[in-house]
Amino acid sequence: MTATTTDATATGGAAPAGRPPCAARTCAPVAAWVVTRAVLLLCVLQVWVVPGPDVTVDVSVIYRDWYGVLSTGAFPADDVTWQYPPAAALAVLSPALLPFLPYAHAFFVLVLLTDAVVLALLLRAGSGPGRSRRGGWVGVAGVALLGPTAYARYDLMVAAVAVAALLAGMGRPRLTGALVAFGALLKVWPALLLLGVARGAVRRVWGAAAVTGTVVLGAFAVAMPNALAFLTAQRDRGTEVESLGALVFHVARYFGWQGEVRLHYGSLEFLGPGVAGVSLAAQLLSVLALGWLVYWRLRARVFTPGTPADAAFAAVLLFTTTSRVISPQYLLWLVALAAVCLLFTGTWMARPAVLVLAASAVTVLEFPVFFGDVVTSTPLGVGLMLLRNGLLVAASLMACRALWRRTVPGPADEATPPGPAAAAGTPATPR
Repeated sequence: MTATTTDATATGGAAPAGRPPCAARTCAPVAAWVVTRAVLLLCVLQVWVVPGPDVTVDVSVIYRDWYGVLSTGAFPADDVTWQYPPAAALAVLSPALLPFLPYAHAFFVLVLLTDAVVLALLLRAGSGPGRSRRGGWVGVAGVALLGPTAYARYDLMVAAVAVAALLAGMGRPRLTGALVAFGALLKVWPALLLLGVARGAVRRVWGAAAVTGTVVLGAFAVAMPNALAFLTAQRDRGTEVESLGALVFHVARYFGWQGEVRLHYGSLEFLGPGVAGVSLAAQLLSVLALGWLVYWRLRARVFTPGTPADAAFAAVLLFTTTSRVISPQYLLWLVALAAVCLLFTGTWMARPAVLVLAASAVTVLEFPVFFGDVVTSTPLGVGLMLLRNGLLVAASLMACRALWRRTVPGPADEATPPGPAAAAGTPATPR
């Protein structure tokens, strides 16, 4: 049976008028991916030089140095720039799979291949009744809008694990748990995917995550010294110049604030009067965000196949926006989760996803193009930060509102006896 015939059957026997065949709808995002990724490769290979700081230094210098240390069987000791969970070592060591290429070139090729896998997952999951190919387009556009930074960090590898975890959750909950745990040991944030697990699958997903996390973390702790050193480095980070809290100091500079921007714990941070207070406020906001998410989870009753993705998107938006650090690559997390949300035709996350895409377009302007203006708090730099962070705040509020309205029944709904699936807090379809 051809793809076109399958599409027609799913819609009642005939393809909708004016709707392109399934193969054509697949070819369009693939073609766009090929063109945009060729441009990204030319940029990271510095055939085309993007204005601003060299975004590839993290790979060609920092990752390459870590590779030398990790190859000896130990994590970097007394290196405050190493702020990652132990499984991140696998991403840094991965260029060894292509020994015939220089380290940086091998890394870029592996990120490209990872990006291709993500697109394939999204396009495959976007076919069939109740699904949409919008998710594939979001993935294509979001990575392209972020520019070469997307390929000069290992965050796309983490995003790929998160996408696979969410898609596995539609039929293989234990695999979801294992992937979530592995993703969390790559870069922590995928642990937030556990918040949206349907009630009927919680025990299997959380159990698999606990077992996988314990085994993998234990193996690293036994085999490689300093496996948990990243915890101290994360604790001591300050207010990075691109974060929401940094706007206080960008504006305060115009009123005589006596502070400075300095390379601190691997990123450019504000140092001076009031910084500790703003950093504490950011941490308190993150705690409040977690409290709201827990409260939502306790109140949520209506779970659909897309709810885990919607909840993960809202949760990561909240923690990204309230973080003391908002590095450009963090937008990759949001793009990946937004793409999964939009695979479901019934999602209410379309508007927040559009705001994330807009924030991605602004992000490439603030870093690397006009990063000098951001660091020196010029009107252009402050304006870009106000716009980008404002878009993230708006997306966070909209996503949380949509998640609540979609999953938490109102007084009238609570007065109506629920059906068997709703009473269990799970959809009627198997999880």
